Amino acid sequence: MPYVNLAGLIPDYIKNFDPYIPSKPDPELMKLYGCDKLYRLNNNENPLGPPPTAREVIGRFEPPRSVLYPSGDSYYLRKRLAEKYALDPDQFLVGNGANEVIAFVIKAFCQEGDNIITADKTFAVYEWVASFSGFQARLVPLKDFGFDAAAMLDAVDERTKILFVCNPNNPTGTYWDEQGLRRFLTRINGSRIVVVDEAYCEFVESPDFPDGMRLIEEFPNLVVFRTFSKMYGLAGLRIGYLAGSPEVVDIIRRTCVVYSVNVLAQDAALAALSDDEHIVRTRALVKAEKAYLAAELASMGLMTQSGEGCFVMVRLPMNDTLAYRRLMSHGVMVRSMTGFRFPNWIRVSIGRHEAMEAFIGALGDILERT
Repeated sequence: MPYVNLAGLIPDYIKNFDPYIPSKPDPELMKLYGCDKLYRLNNNENPLGPPPTAREVIGRFEPPRSVLYPSGDSYYLRKRLAEKYALDPDQFLVGNGANEVIAFVIKAFCQEGDNIITADKTFAVYEWVASFSGFQARLVPLKDFGFDAAAMLDAVDERTKILFVCNPNNPTGTYWDEQGLRRFLTRINGSRIVVVDEAYCEFVESPDFPDGMRLIEEFPNLVVFRTFSKMYGLAGLRIGYLAGSPEVVDIIRRTCVVYSVNVLAQDAALAALSDDEHIVRTRALVKAEKAYLAAELASMGLMTQSGEGCFVMVRLPMNDTLAYRRLMSHGVMVRSMTGFRFPNWIRVSIGRHEAMEAFIGALGDILERT
C-alpha cells in the first residue's frame, strides 16, 4: 500500500481535536437495539414537520431543476427576510445550516492567537469550530443554568474577537431578557463581535425576550443567527442565516462559500416564512406536552430543567449513556448530556403525545430496573 507521512502535515490543534461521530441511520439503530419503531426525541426536530406552505413547495419540486446551480447568495430569500425584519437584503447571509454561518463569522474575524468566548454548557459548535480552526475557545461556566454575563466580560482580553450567546440556551432553555442583553452589549461597547444565536426564538412567548433583529441598528457589532431547522421543520434541507450591520456582514461575506445552499432548501424556506399559523400550532403542542412531561417527571421524583425551547432536561439517578441505551431498546431516542458537560442528565425533545407517553413509559421501566 502506498505510504503517506502525515506527521509533519497535521496542525497540533487538529491532532488534539476528537471528531464528532454522528449516530447511525434510524433503520440501523432499530436493528442494533431490537426495536421496530423509533421515536426521535434527540435533535429538537419539529414533530409537526415543515409548514404546509413549505410541504407544497417540496412536493412539486421539478427534478430537471436539479441540473442548475441555485442562487449563489439566496437572492430571493434574503429579499424576503429583509422585508420581514425591515432590514436591507445585504444585511443577511444564508448558509448550509447554522453550523456554516458559525464558521463564516469565526473565519472572518479570528486569526492565529485569537480567542472566542462562550458558555461551557451550550451549543457545542461554537467551541468546535474555533478549536478545529486553531483558535482558543474560552468557556465560562453557566450560572443558575444561564449564561453568566459578568464572567464572560471578565474573560475578555486583547485577543478576544467574538462572544457567542445562545438565547434561549440549548440545552437549558434559559435566556437573557432584553434589558440584560442591552446591558451586555453596552458593556462591550462595539469593541468585539457579539453573536446572539436565536435558533429557538420562535418558540418563545415571554414578552421580555429580546428580538435581536431590532437591536442591530443600535448595536452594529451584533450578529444574529436564526435557522429553518427547528420551528420550520427543514433540518433535513440544511438552511440557516445570519443578520448584522452592513459593515459587519460585508466582512463576513468574504468568507462565504457560494452555492452551498441548495435550490430546494431556498424555495422551502421562502415559503415557510409566510406561514405564521405553523408557529401557533407548534407552540401549542410544545406547551401542552411540556406540561404533561413536567407532571409525569415530578411524580417520578426527578429533577428537571425546562425553560424556553422545544426540549426538557432530566436528571437521572443513573449514567446518562446507560439510560440512552436502555431507552433505545424501548424505541425511544433521547440526547445523553455528558457531551454537553451535564453528566447523568438527558435532554428530551418535545414530540407528539404518543411519543411523550412512550418516553414516560420507557423511562419508568428502566428506573424500576435500576
